[in-house]
Amino acid sequence: MVKKGEWVRIKKVLLPVGQRAPQDPEDTKATPLVMWTKGFLKANGEIGDEVEVTTAVGRTETGELTEVNPYYTHNYGKFVPEIVEIDKRYREFLFGGDE
Repeated sequence: MVKKGEWVRIKKVLLPVGQRAPQDPEDTKATPLVMWTKGFLKANGEIGDEVEVTTAVGRTETGELTEVNPYYTHNYGKFVPEIVEIDKRYREFLFGGDE
């Protein structure tokens, strides 16, 4: 059970397949338009339940409870040694390197 007041993420389908704009590309039309929102759970619930949340700015939204304590998982990829060399040369050029 996810308790009231927990920081959660919800999913809400805004436009199902078939209601997308006619000028959208075919691959876009084949996908629903989904809104993901984070907020504080207003009542106890379970993953998959339709719940109501209050966002950080005080807005109320409803949607399917998908995650508890969500966090960012993206990154900028693996280390690229050439970028360090580019940075070094660029700084040298800008701040005192040879003209």
